[in-house]
Amino acid sequence: MTQRLVIPSREEVDAELAVARPWWQFSVRFNVAVGHGVPVATMHERETEGVMMRWGLAHRTASGAIDLTSRGSVRGDELRFVRELHTPWLHGQRGIVPIAGFYLWKRAAAGHDQPWYVRLVNRTVFGVAALWERAEASDEVIESCALITVDANPLLAEIDSATRQMPVILRAEDYQAWLAASVSRASELLQSYPQTLMVCHPVGPYVNHLEFDEPRLIRPADR
Repeated sequence: MTQRLVIPSREEVDAELAVARPWWQFSVRFNVAVGHGVPVATMHERETEGVMMRWGLAHRTASGAIDLTSRGSVRGDELRFVRELHTPWLHGQRGIVPIAGFYLWKRAAAGHDQPWYVRLVNRTVFGVAALWERAEASDEVIESCALITVDANPLLAEIDSATRQMPVILRAEDYQAWLAASVSRASELLQSYPQTLMVCHPVGPYVNHLEFDEPRLIRPADR
């Protein structure tokens, strides 16, 4: 399951998504984890806007506090029957998180988990489908999101054999439909991305430690 992301530059993201109201402020990151802020494109009053949200859904509890969960992804099939996901799904609270790539971990023969970097062929920036939520307490408001996952294609299922899930990667021509179309149309976009359009390679262990956030994290590991 995807637990770390690579976020491209603001200029690259603006060129890829071209939202009407780009409120977001961010820079290139090579080791973004759940709990960090990520750029998210959403639809607000029939206009697209780019905002920053917490990666990892936050919920308002019965006591009125905000629960900061570590849930950075939700399965697409959960959107129909998990109550806390079904409501924002029906209300059209869909977003797009623009990334350059993401990391997965594969259990090596030696018993340790080897990180792999995954990116797309001929797409240096691409949008991943997300569900967002707004949690309000007496003195705090947190907007948060989770990536939506589906069954992994054979390439990624071989790497992540534990969850066999992958993020929903949207085609550029489907961005508008994902943000603005009906729930039934959005459901049709919850598909695995073709493995022939993806490339991946093992990387060094630096990504395991959040103090590292630099280009060497995505370089192929020495074999």
